[in-house]
Amino acid sequence: MAFDGITVAAVASELDNSLTGGRLTKIAQPESDELLLTIKTSDGQRRLYISASASLPLIYLTEENKPSPMTAPSFCMLLRKHIGNGRIFGISQPGLERVICIDIEHLDELGDPCKKRLVIEIMGKHSNIIFCDDKGMILDSIKHVSAQISSVREVLPGRDYFIPDTMLKLDPLTVTEHTFIRTLREKPMPVSKALYVCFTGLSPAAALDICFRAGIDLEPDAASLSDDMVTHLFRQFSYYMEEVKDKKFHPVIYFQGAEPKEFSALPLLHYEGFDKKKYGSISQVLADYYSSRNALTRIRQKSADLRHIVQTALDRNRKKYDLQARQLKDTKNREKYKVYGELINTYGYNLAPGSKELTCLNYYTGEDITIPLDPVKTPQENSQKYFARYNKQKRTFEALKKLIEETKEDILYLESISTSLDIARSEADLAQIKEELMQSGYVRRKSTKKKVKLTSRPLHYISNDGYHMYVGKNNLQNDELTFSLANGNDWWFHAKGTAGSHVIVRTNGDELPDSTFEEAGRLAAFYSKSRGADKTEIDYVEKKHVKKPNGAKPGFVVYYTNYSLVIDSDISNIKAVED
Repeated sequence: MAFDGITVAAVASELDNSLTGGRLTKIAQPESDELLLTIKTSDGQRRLYISASASLPLIYLTEENKPSPMTAPSFCMLLRKHIGNGRIFGISQPGLERVICIDIEHLDELGDPCKKRLVIEIMGKHSNIIFCDDKGMILDSIKHVSAQISSVREVLPGRDYFIPDTMLKLDPLTVTEHTFIRTLREKPMPVSKALYVCFTGLSPAAALDICFRAGIDLEPDAASLSDDMVTHLFRQFSYYMEEVKDKKFHPVIYFQGAEPKEFSALPLLHYEGFDKKKYGSISQVLADYYSSRNALTRIRQKSADLRHIVQTALDRNRKKYDLQARQLKDTKNREKYKVYGELINTYGYNLAPGSKELTCLNYYTGEDITIPLDPVKTPQENSQKYFARYNKQKRTFEALKKLIEETKEDILYLESISTSLDIARSEADLAQIKEELMQSGYVRRKSTKKKVKLTSRPLHYISNDGYHMYVGKNNLQNDELTFSLANGNDWWFHAKGTAGSHVIVRTNGDELPDSTFEEAGRLAAFYSKSRGADKTEIDYVEKKHVKKPNGAKPGFVVYYTNYSLVIDSDISNIKAVED
């Protein structure tokens, strides 16, 4: 669900109950568009996470801490100067806007009490964190917005703060029945769309639920509804908004299988057929729903340069492979020219001068064959011409066959790095992938730069039968797992014929149960290029049968005897271990 005005209302209510009266003890800015506020309250220390990320803006209470840069950014320093040790005396939401205002009281340089306001705007790519004085003037913001960027509103120090009403939407908390009906009548569009287009803070999911509660079909235009239907819709709309006004929030996440499908601050009746988990805190809902997604978004942003390098090299090698394959195809008739040369030598003695072709018996097939000739050349010269063409294409074939194999290996290797980037979870993982690219020559090593200490470790799981399973997150870890960690009788798994992680299962000398083989196979499928496929073929073999050829690239191994299984990539029931 979108982070809509109703979710913001639930967050504002929770923050007001939890943080009002608390004192700011620490202000940190872990990322360029993030704040982490530590507040001492009567119930203990609380942390408030705020993100103005264009891709994933969030605000919620969290127990987790995040490392901060050695030098605090200027916006963070300004907040520390003005509101460090300040007391929160109110948290509110204007209307049903996706805006939260945190009012803070502090002492100025003379010891006099002053008031400041921290405004958090959760508005997609326009999200921002804005610091204002008690008169509404902007002191600074985590993102500066000039007139060149936005013609609607500048967000710069010295400007007055206001919430732009660019969509001309109505406040659903105060709208009258007459205005509601008149507004819908003017919208020739489906009813649910008319609701979220006309009213502030409503997401498509909330609008759908209001229609579901009113028993209204979603297909007809809002303008075509009967008077009774519109009146009934307004009643359900009002009941829904009364829950928001009275702060009767019931945070919940709906699941489709193991995947979180939707979350909401109020029950979504049209999702009642899904599995659901109820929460006592909207912050916990947001943390559970978004935390992993937020981490992956951050890592994806930080891996953009590496992805560009890998993708560029992949595109270049794929074009090279296609060209080499076409050139190889041109050599498929090389044996024909050898036969032409031999037949001309055999039957050309009785050719008339200036002949343009030779028709004779092909003693290899027992059929007649017609061979084109150059009339200005003698039979011997025609024969030599065909032998020369054969020898050239033979040399080309042998050279291309080797080059194509090398190019194919390069493509598989780069695809494995691309897969490693997809499963990277931390900056340490990215550092190890970058080191691998340096070793392979795709990234130039800066001799003046201090060498980065590699701290990334393989993923660790435990099967339901209690066996430890390890998954390499990149090719360097794959080599380490297979040739350093694993013992000879441990089992090794890998997705067949595609890029993916090495999976090692420690046997402790036991004979593994079938269920552990299946779980390891699922891990190998999930951490491969085939993730998400209905079925993936997995090769598995005892580690002692896996060898690394001399000079092979990281992660590349060979094995000549193996077992196979075909399995899905669902790992939701496999327990992960945080090392």
